[in-house]
Amino acid sequence: MASDATGAEAPDQVVVEEPLQIVVDGRAVAVTMRTPGHDDELALGFLLTEGVISSAAQVRKIDLESKQNHALVFLADEVEVDFSQLTRHVFSASSCGLCGKATIDAVANKLPPLESATVFSRDSLLAAPALLETCQSVFARTGGLHAAGIFGADGTTHVVREDIGRHNAVDKVLGYGLQRDLDLSQCFLLVSGRVSFEIMQKALAGGVPLVAAISAPSSLAVEFAAQSNQALVAFLRPPKFKVYAGRERIER
Repeated sequence: MASDATGAEAPDQVVVEEPLQIVVDGRAVAVTMRTPGHDDELALGFLLTEGVISSAAQVRKIDLESKQNHALVFLADEVEVDFSQLTRHVFSASSCGLCGKATIDAVANKLPPLESATVFSRDSLLAAPALLETCQSVFARTGGLHAAGIFGADGTTHVVREDIGRHNAVDKVLGYGLQRDLDLSQCFLLVSGRVSFEIMQKALAGGVPLVAAISAPSSLAVEFAAQSNQALVAFLRPPKFKVYAGRERIER
């Protein structure tokens, strides 16, 4: 129940927020506050963007059943992980995915610029916000979730995921792409809110050449996009948008 400004009470729905502990081969590597659902994708996307894995084949099993709010990840025998290089703190709040980074160097997480030369049409970009919105079923009921979506260069909707943490929503769609071996070099990422440095970094780890946002970009996101050969589109509100980096990736 919730009461309005007059004091009248009425039933209301609120988004679920619960912790998920990610454990790799028996070693706890992170706790993230998330909206339950698609936790296997979240774990895969997290491990991809942290540089632990580069393909779904490197993961032998993800056990979500043995322990509540735990993702127990078992890597293939040939995969070696230097756990000392994992710099994320044991806790990551839903509002911040970088809270656990221990050093400036760890935040930078140097990755080479993308070599992909994929070009995207204006029509595909302008159509994506409406497609994203139609898939935001929980947001429609609660108003409390972020969304991220992966779209093909031809405008195809591959996946949309919602989460209380925008970094989690991105990890979920990247994990989906990893599971299904999507060629993310031919796709763009759309996020429902603002785009930060971390969103650009996650997209780079997944090989995504264009990131679009309904809201504003940060200065560091713009700098990062230019350095990594990614396009960055923000204020994507049809019929308009603004391009902050990688203008050559968008058809005129």
